[in-house]
Amino acid sequence: MSLTESVNERRWGFEIGDLKDMRNDRIDFGKLTLMDALDLAVLIEHEAAERYLEFAELLGDRYKGDAGDFFREMAGYEALHGESLSQRRKDLFGNAPRRMTSEMIWSVEAPDESLPRAFMSVRQAYEIAIESEQKAYDFFDKALVHLTERETRVLFEELRAEEAEHKEMLIEKLKAVPDEAGPDLTSDNVDEPSEF
Repeated sequence: MSLTESVNERRWGFEIGDLKDMRNDRIDFGKLTLMDALDLAVLIEHEAAERYLEFAELLGDRYKGDAGDFFREMAGYEALHGESLSQRRKDLFGNAPRRMTSEMIWSVEAPDESLPRAFMSVRQAYEIAIESEQKAYDFFDKALVHLTERETRVLFEELRAEEAEHKEMLIEKLKAVPDEAGPDLTSDNVDEPSEF
């Protein structure tokens, strides 16, 4: 088992490989049970945490408080939310088999893979995270009209409200970031490699 799989099993209560063996290719929201909804929510948080970690690794550590640090912080928040949902699922349904798979979602809350770029500022990183919280809000909002089970609707309403709260929290924190915080450097400011 790889380190990532070990962390995933400890953090989320399952191995990614366990999910990939299942072959569902779409979500029927009309038949979504509370257990399925919790599993789906855990997967959404897991995907977002993993994407933020990918961004942090891609950007690296240039200085304390840079965009890479911000993305690591966001990964931690998403992981905590996922752990909370995973525990809730376990408390209610124990080790019942999961029917939701990672293949059923794509970038629900996770930011688009094409967004990070070299020398990204913290302000730009915040804007990506705010957009991602809005995407998650929209997902839960649109799904609500199709849900038939009352408990599942209540969970999705709760998740939608949390995404709105997260977005507002990020907007408030962004106010402390200087307005002129564009890219730390643009490609025009980067020296070309010298020729020998």
